[in-house]
Amino acid sequence: MKKKYTNSSEPFNKKQQDLAPEKSFGHDQYLTTNQGVKINDDNNSLKAGDRGPSLLEDFILREKITHFDHERIPERIVHARGSAAHGYFQPYGNISQYTKARFLQDPNSITPVFVRFSTVAGFRGSTDLARDVRGFAVKFYTEEGNYDLVGNNVPVFFIQDASKFPDLIHAVKPEPHHEMPQAASAHDTFWDFISLMPESMHMIMWAMSDRAIPRSYRMMEGFGVHTFRFINAENKSTFVKFHWKPKLGTHAVVWDEAQKISGKDPDFHRRDLWEAIENGNYPEWELGVQLIPEEDEHKFDFDLLDPTKIVPEELVPVTLIGKMVLNKNPDNFFAETEQVAFHPGHVVPGIDFTNDPLLQGRLFSYTDTQLSRLGSPNFHEIPINRPINAMHNNQRDGHMRQEINTGRVSYFPNSLGGGCPYQAKMAEGGFTSYEERIDAKKIRERSESFKDHFSQAVLFYESQNETEKQHIANALKFELSKVETVVIRERMVGLLAKINENLAKEVAASLGIVIKEIEKPINQGIGADTDSQKHEPTTAKKPETLSKALSMIENPTNPNDIATRMIAFLCSDGVNEDSVNIMKNELESKNAVVKIIGTNANSIKCDSGNTLKVDFNLLSTTSVVFDGVFIPSGKESVEKLVQQPQTAEFINDAFKHCKPIAAENEGIHIISNSDIGKNITSDQKLPAGVFSEKENKTQLTENFVNALAKHRIWEREKILN
Repeated sequence: MKKKYTNSSEPFNKKQQDLAPEKSFGHDQYLTTNQGVKINDDNNSLKAGDRGPSLLEDFILREKITHFDHERIPERIVHARGSAAHGYFQPYGNISQYTKARFLQDPNSITPVFVRFSTVAGFRGSTDLARDVRGFAVKFYTEEGNYDLVGNNVPVFFIQDASKFPDLIHAVKPEPHHEMPQAASAHDTFWDFISLMPESMHMIMWAMSDRAIPRSYRMMEGFGVHTFRFINAENKSTFVKFHWKPKLGTHAVVWDEAQKISGKDPDFHRRDLWEAIENGNYPEWELGVQLIPEEDEHKFDFDLLDPTKIVPEELVPVTLIGKMVLNKNPDNFFAETEQVAFHPGHVVPGIDFTNDPLLQGRLFSYTDTQLSRLGSPNFHEIPINRPINAMHNNQRDGHMRQEINTGRVSYFPNSLGGGCPYQAKMAEGGFTSYEERIDAKKIRERSESFKDHFSQAVLFYESQNETEKQHIANALKFELSKVETVVIRERMVGLLAKINENLAKEVAASLGIVIKEIEKPINQGIGADTDSQKHEPTTAKKPETLSKALSMIENPTNPNDIATRMIAFLCSDGVNEDSVNIMKNELESKNAVVKIIGTNANSIKCDSGNTLKVDFNLLSTTSVVFDGVFIPSGKESVEKLVQQPQTAEFINDAFKHCKPIAAENEGIHIISNSDIGKNITSDQKLPAGVFSEKENKTQLTENFVNALAKHRIWEREKILN
């Protein structure tokens, strides 16, 4: 007999299937758990006090994050596209006054590391050059066990509480009805979420800056994001913020260039890291720490536990305590780069956690997602994840167990095994959690000290130079122009007005928004936290002290050299061999990398009769993957290059992207035939960063090298705009 469905269930199923979200805002529908229990607060995890630790009994948080962690397999839900390398860490001295972590004590000790860089939002097959945060995760194989410093190239995050992490990632991922766009935040769902979460505005300034489109993994900073604790042998706690400072300085590409690189070489960052290590140009970073005594926890006008805040380096300088060098590429991408499992909860004695509510959620989430992605609680036995010291415990069996445990005892305490393995006393290196006093009520709430969402966004924006500010404005105009829902654009302009009125006006004008029409409380939309998220546009107040450390261009720590910069030499048959060699030798003496771009794929014949090996065919490469361009002399070579339309495109893009360009003797004809020719003044003065010395080769070389050391000729943008 065919089963009949009840009248109540049939329409309910049809209703759920047929109604589109925009047709049913759910005024009579409430957030519930998967068991149908109505949720009173979906914005905050359950904590012991408003600044206390998150509680394991929070079944709402655990259910939400557990489901999120298991949504996709086997690809990482976030940080899916990555690139990694082996290396070592070496401390500069002994910092036992702050921490008992042994790997930070002896300047003669070497700790192996494995480092994985990644984009966040894109799938494994996406581009390296997406506008995105970059992961910066370091696994230290210390003698006390593995320590994972899991961070990003941005020191803050979008949200304050782990409860909102699934919502953030759902919003930024491709929209579920058609799975577009890939590896991009320029769409409605992301900006809808952000426009209702003012706590994200500091991070948005970073994400819309050039930090989100780095020139190379080798040229970006890394940050631990959260505030951690150092614990010394006397059990004294010191708050610590971790920084990785790249030896090559911090540099970026421009947005137009990033889009072109994505088409020409979507593996640009992967290839750059791999080739640098293969060529012996080992990437290097210094590990820096900001140390805050425990008694100074509340002396700042922001909360140390708030992951949307930085500690400005002008308030607490960064102390450099060691260096990291990457000197070996993986032997197998899957076995190492894909199967490596990082976890912020992998700490060693001397390093401990704080009650940062985002960090507390991550401590649960990472193990859970490894169980899903790697399929077993034994993921620590995969070679890339194994500690260098022996493992002894009573954990047994499980899927893909590799260790063969002998004996009859698998419990503690025991007498049949002689009590082994023993518990380690603190003096023997046993890990103990910091004894922080907590006396609070269980509550779903955030501390009042977490409610300032704009002052550090203002600090970041105002600390940029004019070029960087314009790039932020351009990024916002690009991103928000992709947003189709007008009210979302208006909400975002309202938030931008809290940071800088001129920025808001420029973005509003590009979107066709009249800013006066939105100078009133913004409609928060269904589900918004109206108490904490009201935002009326006001003129932003500039901070009294700016931070040069927040600017990539003005950062005083950027080195003034050209090490590992990629320089393209445009050549064809008849090129002057001396012209090539003099410039090549000078650049390579300063550790730059020279690549010969020829009109064929094999070799070209110099005017001397010798041959010159070609690295790239002009037809198959582009200036966007180089840091500068040199055109050697040689009449025949120049004539052949002029006949190639790709030559003008190569030069035009290099000029547009503010790269140094030099031409010797006849090479000036290529410059004159390009768009640069339109910008040559009546007295034949070349634009900034373009050099051509007909007789003084020494001056030409010196000018070109000095320009390359600046990375970009940013004043050229004023000419182009």
